[in-house]
Parts: sequence; structure tokens; C-alpha cells
Amino acid sequence: MAQINLLPWREERRAERKKEFLVLLGMIGLLGVGVVILGDRIVNSQIDHQKARNEYLTENIRVLDRQVDEIRELERRRNQLIDRMRVIQELQGNRPIIVRVMDQLVRTLPDGVFYTSLQSSNNEIVLIGVAESNNRVSSLMRRLDSSDWLQQPNLDSVRAATQYGDQAATFNLKVKVQLPESDNGAGG
Repeated sequence: MAQINLLPWREERRAERKKEFLVLLGMIGLLGVGVVILGDRIVNSQIDHQKARNEYLTENIRVLDRQVDEIRELERRRNQLIDRMRVIQELQGNRPIIVRVMDQLVRTLPDGVFYTSLQSSNNEIVLIGVAESNNRVSSLMRRLDSSDWLQQPNLDSVRAATQYGDQAATFNLKVKVQLPESDNGAGG
């Protein structure tokens, strides 16, 4: 039988397979690099897109914050105006009451007594004055107590005031303002 040497053929075949493997390996490497570059570009474009969205949201949030600040300022002004309107309405509503209370203070004042100071706060009036005698102060307190508009006179102090006379005294008393049942706050 004839001997055939297959070694060169095998060497050629092995060299060819090695060449195909290296080409295939290079193509896969290039494909891998291409996929990495493409993935990087896709991720970078998504990051850029997200940054643009974030910038858009940040800008709109700034606009909304300014609008919220304007709304708060408008609400504060509105509340101030409402408070002013309420005070004006109370003053207009209390105007007849103040007139009636002052009228009652004058009507209940007995002869020989005069006021030197009058202070009002929270439906209470502090009266400071001078009387010819202690009996006049007592008379004033009885008259204040019998008034429809003034209640619960409370004498804080009585001091001798000889500069006004021998029996003269200065007094300090508090009286509460109370609306009569029949008027219900409508003076007239």
C-alpha cells in the first residue's frame, strides 16, 4: 500500500482553522466594541434626555415656587384686608353703643362728682375722678349699678384730696359695659 502523508494537509487545515478563529475572534471583538460604544451612546443620550427633563422640571418648580410665594403674599394681604374690614365693621357696629355708654356715664354722674380720666378696654371702663365726699362716690356707684348699660361697679381706691375741699376724695373704680336685653346691640 502506498503511504500518503496527511501532515501537510492537517497543518494547512489547522492553519486555516486558526486563521478563521482569529478572524472570528476579531469580528466578535469588533462587534463587542461596537456594542459597548452603541450602549455607551444610548446610555449617554438617555442621561442627556434625563438631564433635560430634570432641568425642565427644575425651571417649572422655580416658576411654581414664585407663584406660590405670590399666592401666599396675596393671602396675607387678603387676611389683613379682612381684619381691617372686621375692625371697621366692629367700630361702625359699636358706634351707637359707645355713644349710649358715654350718655349713661353722664346721666349717672351725680352733682359734686367729676371724672378726670376714663379708659375703656374689653367691655370694662376704668373711671378716675374727684368727688366732694364719700357719699357722692356711693351715689355714683348706685347710679352706675342701676343703669341698663353699666353693671357691677367696683371701687378700687378712695383717697382724700384736700386741694378740692375738706371732704373731697379722689376715686378709682371699674364698671362693666353690658348691652341691655331689649337693644341687642342696636343703639338708637
